[in-house]
Amino acid sequence: MAQEADFVIVGSGSAGAALASRLSEDGRNSVIVIEFGGTDIGPFIQMPAALSFPMSMKRYDWGFESEPEPHLNNRVLATPRGKVLGGSSSINGMVYVRGHARDFDHWATSGATGWSFADVLPYFKRMETSHGGEDGWRGTDGPLHVRPGKQRNPLYKAFVEAGKQTGFEVTPDYNGSKQEGFGVMEQTIHNGRRWSVANAYMRPAMKRPNVTLVRAFARRVVIENKRAVGVEIETGRGIEVIKAKREVVLAASSINSPKLLMLSGIGPAAHLKEHGIEIVADRPGVGQNLQDHMELYIQQESILPITLYSKLNLFSKALIGAEWLFFKSGLGATNHFESAAFLRSKAGVEYPDIQYHFLPAAIRYDGKAAAKSHGFQAHVGPMRSKSRGAVTLRSGDPADRPSIRFNYMSQPEDWVDFRHCIRLTRQIFGQKAFDPYRGKEISPGSSVQSDDELDAFIRDHSESAYHPCGTARMGSKSDPMAVVDPECRVIGVEGLRVADSSIFPRITNGNLNGPSIMTGEKAADHILGRTPLAPSNQEPWINPRWQVSDR
Repeated sequence: MAQEADFVIVGSGSAGAALASRLSEDGRNSVIVIEFGGTDIGPFIQMPAALSFPMSMKRYDWGFESEPEPHLNNRVLATPRGKVLGGSSSINGMVYVRGHARDFDHWATSGATGWSFADVLPYFKRMETSHGGEDGWRGTDGPLHVRPGKQRNPLYKAFVEAGKQTGFEVTPDYNGSKQEGFGVMEQTIHNGRRWSVANAYMRPAMKRPNVTLVRAFARRVVIENKRAVGVEIETGRGIEVIKAKREVVLAASSINSPKLLMLSGIGPAAHLKEHGIEIVADRPGVGQNLQDHMELYIQQESILPITLYSKLNLFSKALIGAEWLFFKSGLGATNHFESAAFLRSKAGVEYPDIQYHFLPAAIRYDGKAAAKSHGFQAHVGPMRSKSRGAVTLRSGDPADRPSIRFNYMSQPEDWVDFRHCIRLTRQIFGQKAFDPYRGKEISPGSSVQSDDELDAFIRDHSESAYHPCGTARMGSKSDPMAVVDPECRVIGVEGLRVADSSIFPRITNGNLNGPSIMTGEKAADHILGRTPLAPSNQEPWINPRWQVSDR
């Protein structure tokens, strides 16, 4: 018998898991979640310090890559997306950032009415249990546990102190009233384990009789008379349809959600025709508006042997692993991103447009030591590039990977912004706070100084921060490039919504796991026809000197 439920959700990631939990919690509605990936149980995912592994494992990652990027020497960049219970929240860096208040205000003024900061703050509070965040600004009994890094390594505090010495603000909680400044980075880690949405939302939801998890590959949305009635899936048994009595919700990522929309006949008409797909709704914005954050690693040698370099040998790794396995404590129980900064690049910028992650090691995301010595590094990048890319189909075959073009660094100001990030980081690392630790600059290296030299370094070494979004933009129904309306309904089709980072009109400050979960939380209220939570009247801190100074 064909499976059916009131709501069929594609994807068990950040937004999908939150949706499954909220749509099913009163017991009235049946929910089926379609997830292609398998279980998230195992040390590679659950141990926070092992974060470099799942992101590069075929078992847990879709393995997407960009097309050759024309402004980066035609480099092909990895575009990891989670293919596992919990989606990308099970393979990410566990950094928790809400985004800046003004990010959401910008959404509202660009057509996503009802998504201003005042509107979304209550949902951030509903989803969180904050351990040590700012009173009155943070949630206290939500499913998502968030905590500040413990900062036991003295380099973490040196980074914050150096920021202060450079003249910048400090903030006790960048997810509270004041994002701007240097401070402790927050982590989605609880009791020493990765606190993904699989742990926070999906597992409790799957204990309910009205929630079913179906392991299958979603091929397309089945649409009859302009109404979504189910999802065509493929399993070992063949192809079948899971029927939705009320609605289908795509929460399959900013790469897979637009792909599914296009395979279902929703997208740019000429592109669909080219691949022999029958047009249901001509929405030229599907797959367009692709955005991401880019970053560089600025690395400095440490003259004191206090960094993680001494822990990269097999014996140390075994000890760390054993301590984590038996006690869920020690260096295995952190993602090692424990200091952060959100800064403004120049006078006249109202709120932060640069993000820092600080790490007491000179090491790459894939876990390889960049330097055969003790060192520390800052991941730094601009937050609001105007460069835009697209996700398009290679063919009408659902098994084919989509074509992903970010078009990174295609705007002249991207280069100005990145050069400033490098020079600013050197200024921070040059402060008195780092005097006891600072050796020579590893990367880019002190010989790289001129604009041309810095540009060459950026071209060769800039990386994605893995924050793709925006490919099914939310906006008003009259906006030809909008894909969903402010209640996440796909424009031109009944019974179909998108609720994940695809719908972001513009990328938010920082890492996207937090805003993606919030999207699932808020979308659930729209889907159930509930009155949204009452808007907040709390006012975020904006630097009173923003018009005259960057600090």
